[in-house]
Amino acid sequence: MKWFSYGLLIFVFFKIWCVYSAQIDEEGTFSGRIARVTEAGKIIRLKVDFLNMKYLNKGDKIEFWDEKDDRRNCKSYIIGKSNDYLLIRISDFKGCAQNIYLVAGAYLKLFSPDLVNNLKMGKELLKILEKKRLAIGGRLGRTKEALSQHMSKVEAVNDRYTVLREQLENEWREELTKLEEDNLVIKKQYSALELALQDIDRKMERYQIEDENLRMDRWALDSKLYFKK
Repeated sequence: MKWFSYGLLIFVFFKIWCVYSAQIDEEGTFSGRIARVTEAGKIIRLKVDFLNMKYLNKGDKIEFWDEKDDRRNCKSYIIGKSNDYLLIRISDFKGCAQNIYLVAGAYLKLFSPDLVNNLKMGKELLKILEKKRLAIGGRLGRTKEALSQHMSKVEAVNDRYTVLREQLENEWREELTKLEEDNLVIKKQYSALELALQDIDRKMERYQIEDENLRMDRWALDSKLYFKK
């Protein structure tokens, strides 16, 4: 019974490991089509098209095989890459050529353990970036709210000072109107006083009293008309 429990436990761990290995193999597996073969340099150019290609780097190891027979594979490594192509060098070109049909147009399955590691690091980096994104997003939201509140505050201040300005303009107009009314009253008073003064001047001129009643005319100054004693 004890041996049976140990055996069952080992079997469960083996199944988990198989599932995990299959998942890793799937992450590191991709396909490509041979575009050109350079036998002298042990180089083949592969046309590949998958999003995770950006995680493949120069020097990464690659195993590849015929899609119809995955029992025989060849080892190689990347010596160059572009957006759509991989340039790989095969360690044993002759041995691979005997087992795999290496001609332009051939379809291959490929696996890279370095791609698995690179994807793992990429996932960790994405987790870190996601945390940073959430943090920055939160700060951005608070900043946006502060900006929105600022605009509301500015509008409130503008509204308040608009009311104050209207009140001041009304007071200004009222003061000017009052000053104009006072000026009209003063003008009337001035005109009335001026008329009264003119009337008094006329009366004073009319009732003026001379110091002497005798008046000397020009004949009195002519010596021929009177005798000197």
